Amino acid sequence: MTYFSNIIKIHKFILSIAILCFSIAQALTNQTPPNVPNTCLNTDATDANKATSDSPRIKSTTEPDWTESMKRTMAPLARLIPNEKLFVSEPNPAWFGNGANTPDDPAWTNSNWLKSRFHFSFAEYNNHRNSHFGILRVMNDDLVQPHRGFGTHPHRNMEIITYIVHGELAHEDSMGNGESLGRGSIQFMTAGTGITHSEFNHGDKPLRFIQTWIVPRQSGLKPSYGSYNAGQDCDGKKNVLQHLASDVDRTDVETPVKIAQDANCYAAELEMNKSTRVELGEKRQAYMLCVEGELEVNGKTLKKHDAMEIHGGEHKTSLEIKATGVEETENGNVAHFLMFDMPLVPGSGRSDM
Repeated sequence: MTYFSNIIKIHKFILSIAILCFSIAQALTNQTPPNVPNTCLNTDATDANKATSDSPRIKSTTEPDWTESMKRTMAPLARLIPNEKLFVSEPNPAWFGNGANTPDDPAWTNSNWLKSRFHFSFAEYNNHRNSHFGILRVMNDDLVQPHRGFGTHPHRNMEIITYIVHGELAHEDSMGNGESLGRGSIQFMTAGTGITHSEFNHGDKPLRFIQTWIVPRQSGLKPSYGSYNAGQDCDGKKNVLQHLASDVDRTDVETPVKIAQDANCYAAELEMNKSTRVELGEKRQAYMLCVEGELEVNGKTLKKHDAMEIHGGEHKTSLEIKATGVEETENGNVAHFLMFDMPLVPGSGRSDM
């Protein structure tokens, strides 16, 4: 009996230790990490009933009471979105009115007519944990092979900005507009109540462009089309920050493109070790794409196709962007980036990383 009594006592002792350890672990898990506000933590939005980036944030009972002076000293939060985390789509050519692929053509750089990198949920990529970044709804990085393109298709209630990286993009729409533009140029549309258009690469070289959709401040706007032709003076734009798009309601700044939303678009082509600075206003956020080459942004490295989510603070902040690696392009050896800035939406960004 003594033997069994000892065994029972040992089991009870082990059980009490296990319960104590579990209680400590649970208490630590429920605590907010020291010196980190809850707005900097990723929300695990695993179902549609959980908060989205547009939902008001409920203050946690464990959240520290941050004073204004403490908020002012907080640096903007920057998170790398590596190329490997982007969804790659290579659709059937027939879906967009194209003939069969001709990968043996020496001018082709990809076996499929289109290779598209989706930054947010789009088409066959359905990911509610990566559906948008603030008012930025779509960013698709498209590589289109020669003599292929997107047949006529519709759009509604979006501000659409298409930035050409290399090659020439030919546009035609239901309002009678038609033109072809090259590197550094922009085609933009207010889709509004509805517009149809086509986009083609009629050239003998691959075409690459970045298409971005921005949610407008109101729906049902009158459709319109416009463009900015970067022209032949690409060399004169090296190492200079280009402010390409801004809010149509702003009168304090002139940009080639005006859109119906509080957003800005910047681009720059930097030679090796050259840098530029982007000022991010108070309560703003930005999404940045390394288009070509390699960049260092406030000490963090971005390689080609990498992106970055940047959340500003209560006051104006500055981003120092330096070329740390260049590649041969239509405009010489440069590193190249595209950036959109917009109002801060606390908690916005990918929740699947």
